[in-house]
Amino acid sequence: MSDLKNKRVISAAITGSWPTKADNPNLSVTPEEIAEDVYESWKAGAAIAHIHVRNEDQTPSSDFEKYKKTIELIRAKKDCDICLNITSSGSVDFTDEERIYPLQQLLPELASYDAGTMNWQHKSVFFNTPAFLEKLGYALQESNIKPEIEIFDGGMIYNALHYIKKGVLLEPCHFQIVLGAPGGMTCTIENLVFLRNLLPENCTWSSCGIGKGHMPIMLATIAMGGHIRVGMEDNVMYHKGVLAESNAQFVARAKRLLEEAGYEAATPEEARQIYGLTRKVK
Repeated sequence: MSDLKNKRVISAAITGSWPTKADNPNLSVTPEEIAEDVYESWKAGAAIAHIHVRNEDQTPSSDFEKYKKTIELIRAKKDCDICLNITSSGSVDFTDEERIYPLQQLLPELASYDAGTMNWQHKSVFFNTPAFLEKLGYALQESNIKPEIEIFDGGMIYNALHYIKKGVLLEPCHFQIVLGAPGGMTCTIENLVFLRNLLPENCTWSSCGIGKGHMPIMLATIAMGGHIRVGMEDNVMYHKGVLAESNAQFVARAKRLLEEAGYEAATPEEARQIYGLTRKVK
């Protein structure tokens, strides 16, 4: 095993569920666009790609065939060994079965596990009921997929701790702190420190800030020893008033910042060691 002390994992959240090409024409929405975006992000230094898919009208999709085509296109890229992280959310309107089925069929290394219900963007309710969280946790165990426990507020960490005690989530866990989502905790360094201090000692963790909180949260995360998530799911602007050209552009900046701080971007294989992932055969 290589020395991993100075390695930090960069995840690229490619598309998400909310932005459209009206927000940034460079956003990837088709399977072909997403796969190419993932490939370019991997070449720029991303170890993990977080995947959502879209319908033809750019709304969130739960279409298994779209997921299947996207993943097949990514895995067919020459030499690309990027870790795959498929969402278990996508839309507040999806059923439990629609959220879980693609994971069990496509077997990514990771899948998102949103650890509680929240008022999503002050417009609707993003339901993650106790019954669903148990069902999802056990389904991921059966498929040997690592949950990426997504945290939007402090209560979600306590929910996760409950499911760890119950055996629904197996330690060591991986947490993804997401700050700045309307309905969740805002993008402040104080909130990041607060949430980080609630996490179990033996976990790994990453964080991201949405919109204008992107840079300060990334810089604070580097200083605190965490891993990084970047991408157009969270932020379509590279600078104030300047649209991002690609997800790879975000990844390249994150890699440079890590290097300036004396760290290195982990390779996909190193990310598997750090997070305890099982590599899936193409």
